[in-house]
Amino acid sequence: MAGTTLTETMVAEVMAELAELEDPKARKVNEKHGDDHGVNLGKLRALAKRLKTQQELACRLWATDDNAARLLAILICRPKAFERDELDAMLREARTPKVHDWLVNYVVKKNPHSEELRLAWSADPNPVVASAGWALTTERVAKKPEGLDLPELLDVIEAEMKDAPARLQWAMNHCLAQIGIEHAEHRARAIGIGEHLEVLKDYPTPPGCTSPFAPIWISEMVRRQRDT
Repeated sequence: MAGTTLTETMVAEVMAELAELEDPKARKVNEKHGDDHGVNLGKLRALAKRLKTQQELACRLWATDDNAARLLAILICRPKAFERDELDAMLREARTPKVHDWLVNYVVKKNPHSEELRLAWSADPNPVVASAGWALTTERVAKKPEGLDLPELLDVIEAEMKDAPARLQWAMNHCLAQIGIEHAEHRARAIGIGEHLEVLKDYPTPPGCTSPFAPIWISEMVRRQRDT
């Protein structure tokens, strides 16, 4: 009971500190990206560094349904401590792009159930959930392609990416680019699919940044690899 009380006290203290970090300017920037909190991410990371890893506190913070608290929870949790069904539920509860992305990149990718979740999520009818599956597939394309059927992945991308909802389309496009960047034998086809579908061809890209249009993205990253 004492431990529970202590954790509840810590949750209250952390939530109060997050409230103090609320900044209208940060909220305005975050809302442009679909995130409904006003905490500067640098300050959030500094708070996480001070708290260090605390799995129970992380779980309690996640349960608040506050997105700044959930981002903090992701930073202080133990990724390998979650069961498969816990991560599945958490992904479906993630309401904003940043929480979704951090959960996949900082937690699920480091969890022993990541491959099971990749397969399940990729086939999920919910496009946001499916986008997480594709993000995990992109990770495997880059780091552990053994066992992946790359031609089949390209077939699916070619057939479905054009009409996919935005988040799913973005994730599939990333996978397309990664196949072209990492696997020379599939590069011409990946570029050809990108040129044919024209997904993100007109995406506004700031000066000095690489366009997410797959043919440009692939060519630029391959050029950088050759120059290093």
